[in-house]
Amino acid sequence: MPSPEQHNDPAPKDGAPVIDQRYAAFKIRIEASPIHRWGVIAGEFIPKGHKVIEYTGERISRVETARRARISTRLNYLFTLDKYWTLDGSVGGSGAEFINHCCQPNCKARITGGHIYYYSKRDIQPGEELTVDYRFDHDVEKVDCSCGAPKCRGTINLIRETKRSKRIAAHQAKRDGRK
Repeated sequence: MPSPEQHNDPAPKDGAPVIDQRYAAFKIRIEASPIHRWGVIAGEFIPKGHKVIEYTGERISRVETARRARISTRLNYLFTLDKYWTLDGSVGGSGAEFINHCCQPNCKARITGGHIYYYSKRDIQPGEELTVDYRFDHDVEKVDCSCGAPKCRGTINLIRETKRSKRIAAHQAKRDGRK
């Protein structure tokens, strides 16, 4: 998952960043976003369940990830690949690093064979911003959310559920006939 630390901004100084089309399965572009700075926009219809783009970047160790997080004062594009490796999208990123967080996203990340891919969770219309739930851990510094989704949780961090709230949710699901 992308990490909440700060790091380099891969956006060129002379304008908007671009998508590296070698990693995109559909026509997508980067534009200013109402969610945060830049966003990735669908340039064509994207059907549910399809790979949209691969998240690329420099593969760095956990030690280097911590070092970059400690020394940086800018936005970061760090995505944890596994317990050993992180991809830094600010170095060699495909443009997927500009996909913003949303509490009700239209994409999801899948890690397969040492690669990170974003897939569509539902049909996505041309002109719609691509989003993913960053799912920052509830134990790290809280980061406010500005996604504007109807069920926005107010933070891009996961909310720690209490035992009581889990029991209530289970009871409601059982009452509503869900398992």
